[in-house]
Amino acid sequence: MTDTVFLLVATYGSAALFAVTFLSCLAVPVPASLMMLTGGAFAASGDLPLASVSLAAYGGALSGDQTGYLLGRSCAGWLERWAEARRGRAALLGRAHASVERWGGMGVFLSRWFVSPLGPYVNFAAGAGRMRWARFSVWSVAGETVWVALYVGLGYLFASSLTAVAEFAADLSGLVAGAVVAVGLGFWLRMMQKRHGRVKG
Repeated sequence: MTDTVFLLVATYGSAALFAVTFLSCLAVPVPASLMMLTGGAFAASGDLPLASVSLAAYGGALSGDQTGYLLGRSCAGWLERWAEARRGRAALLGRAHASVERWGGMGVFLSRWFVSPLGPYVNFAAGAGRMRWARFSVWSVAGETVWVALYVGLGYLFASSLTAVAEFAADLSGLVAGAVVAVGLGFWLRMMQKRHGRVKG
């Protein structure tokens, strides 16, 4: 995978970064974080301008967020059917809806970089739930700023240890995502327990 990402960035440069970050925000399984790390490393070696790498990744992420929000707003029924076709997608979309309802704009912000696997589904859920576009956009811009700066910056600073940084970032992302799922399940079980107790009473 790493060799393929290197080749894509070396061949297509910033255009590849734009395309991959855009697609990742629409739940397409592409290695966006690894691409940004690689883009940062290429910038550190002088093969690509740092500004070009950062702006391409940032522009792709923001465009993907906006597209996902608009899809959710205009195609809510279709998205529900699309998610139900696979159990994993349905679970992620359900957690995204809960995140938007519970945390609002902060849920959008955190799903850009802290729990990025939820990000695309939060885009859909925010649109389907009729979150105000201006509010969504402000939190999206803030979150994507952190995501792009974090990964491009790590690639730039640790270009000589890119593989180790990529593995660490993947492990950390998986750990955070797992913790969020566990907390979410805990809240759900507690809620169900309370509801069950009320029914019994």
